[in-house]
Amino acid sequence: MLKKLLVSSILFFVAFPMLSQSIVSTTPENKKAILEEFTGVNCTFCPQGHAIANAIKENNPDNFFVINIHQGGFSTPGPGQPDFRTPFGNGIVNQSYSGAGFGYPSGTVNRQNFPGREMTNSGTTAMSRNNWTISANDALAQSSYVNLGVEASIDVSTNELTVHVEAYYTGDSPESINKLNVALLQNKTTGPQVGGGVGDNYVHMHRLVHLLTGQWGVDVTTTTQGSFIDQTFTYTIPADYNGISADLYDAEMEVVVFMTETQQNIISGNGAYATYTRLANSNDAIIKSVEEFDDQCAGSLSPNFELQNVGSDNLTSVDIEYSINGNTPQVYTWTGNLSSLFTEEIELPEILYEAEATNQLVISLPNDDDNTNNEGSTSFSLADVFLTNQLNLTIQLDQYPAETTWNITNSAGATIISGGPYSQENGMVQQTLDLPENDCYSFTIRDAFGDGICCGFGNGSFTLETRSGELVIGGGDFGSQAVKVFSNYNTLSTTSFDTFNFSMYPNPTNGIINLSANENFDYQVFNLQGKKIQQGESNSLSKQVNL
Repeated sequence: MLKKLLVSSILFFVAFPMLSQSIVSTTPENKKAILEEFTGVNCTFCPQGHAIANAIKENNPDNFFVINIHQGGFSTPGPGQPDFRTPFGNGIVNQSYSGAGFGYPSGTVNRQNFPGREMTNSGTTAMSRNNWTISANDALAQSSYVNLGVEASIDVSTNELTVHVEAYYTGDSPESINKLNVALLQNKTTGPQVGGGVGDNYVHMHRLVHLLTGQWGVDVTTTTQGSFIDQTFTYTIPADYNGISADLYDAEMEVVVFMTETQQNIISGNGAYATYTRLANSNDAIIKSVEEFDDQCAGSLSPNFELQNVGSDNLTSVDIEYSINGNTPQVYTWTGNLSSLFTEEIELPEILYEAEATNQLVISLPNDDDNTNNEGSTSFSLADVFLTNQLNLTIQLDQYPAETTWNITNSAGATIISGGPYSQENGMVQQTLDLPENDCYSFTIRDAFGDGICCGFGNGSFTLETRSGELVIGGGDFGSQAVKVFSNYNTLSTTSFDTFNFSMYPNPTNGIINLSANENFDYQVFNLQGKKIQQGESNSLSKQVNL
């Protein structure tokens, strides 16, 4: 027994002064800030909290980290909603407040009390979202007596996560025992979010799925200046959390580590995105998704798609071919630096095409190790044409008129007419809309809560019609929004022409049209988008044109 104790002591004291740190600094640093954000899918104002947190992160990318904790009544899933809750949320939230006034979204910055900013009683740590930015900036300006470094990797063949953490004490802790915490977060989970404005397509980020070190962390018992901590944790990521997929090819995994003095007061922290090992190919890019288009007015568009690196090497260059309706492909070369299993949204240069009633965009990646996964496509339709410059909008509001807004944008993306929010419950809106001619328009009606205007809270509905009563769009059960793209292209129309000098038949036509005049003539044929598709001349006073 004595021999065993002696060996352990020797190993400890040899490792201690060696300071073989590789990922942690030994120079005194300021604190890094950890925002634990308390949120829920049914919390109307939580997207505002997410936006505030993202702005702080953007301004402090290497020193500020967000942990989104879905907890409380707003996180309780309704029918068809995902359950983002964890076993850890209640404990973290409950220690952050006491007394009345607590609500969502709320959060703590470094589990630290900021006097005068408490959401509830004095001395507590939970704050409303309007205090997060100033508190994060204050925390980042404070000196820290411990630095942390972290790196993480995932073996895709076993789903095993390995997290390596180093900590170095540049000063003494007031506590003889500190707590090291390792949080696993999942990014890019698409799902519902009340108040998000995009229905079920809200992208949830920094979502806590597991604490590798348990509710309050593991003990660190060497907390004096010069102490070096080196720990490695392993954890097998399950196929799902509460039925929500954790497929590594879809779920971007993030690790945040932090040291606390007790269960409160985070001294500092750090974060890292996991890297991936044991992938099948070295050079392998795929088209993960192609952005769908609303109906299109004109014969040009700029496609967007999501590129994913599923190879083991970083992607630095990818050749991309894309075409519409089987025409000659356009070629674009993307350059960058994309790590394994990470994705990037790519906007391709504008491509011209001859519009048909239904059109297909095809994007392909011709050059990598696996040619079976290199193509993506989407179809879109030609927008309806309404030969009028005046529309009538009618909205029967529901019991929550303040949630209803609408607007019309032109082809340049500028809003030319808008309305709402409204104040009269179950009121009626009737408005005549005058539009400039010869343009492409997008009408959008929105419900801020995400449940439309027809059902459950009143019998709301809307219609957008031409002066003659032709329906452009209508409805009421549209979730967060309904969109209609249309045009009033009429540049080539004419109210009359001299039939003595010129005739054209049949009109409308299925493809063959006969032209005649009292003298030789030239002709040009344009589509509804104003693009010339054919031209010619006749020296025999008549001409049959095959369109």
